[in-house]
Amino acid sequence: MYGETLPAWFWVIYYLLLVTTIGTAIFSFAKVKSKILSVLAIVIALTIPIVSIVNGISRAEEMNEFEHLVSQLQQGASWSVFTIIGYLFLLVWWVLFFYKSRNKTQMTTSN
Repeated sequence: MYGETLPAWFWVIYYLLLVTTIGTAIFSFAKVKSKILSVLAIVIALTIPIVSIVNGISRAEEMNEFEHLVSQLQQGASWSVFTIIGYLFLLVWWVLFFYKSRNKTQMTTSN
């Protein structure tokens, strides 16, 4: 048996958000906006799932992926710290993306 895992709907939303993040980062890179942040968002969105999957292989059968991440974070595992920092960066990426989009929309409507 494979052990516990998070529900399928969670994984659908999770991977849709990652794909959408990569898409918006490519769009932002193509529009010459925040090139460094765009490239960083693409790299992080691609590496976080890989790092999580590789390190989640050794988790206990009674733990799901989130419980394993929290457990490893409490123990100070470097991969879990990288993963959490990566998720926080992607959250900041989305905030900045929406903030810039909103400001651009407001500027075009006021002209």
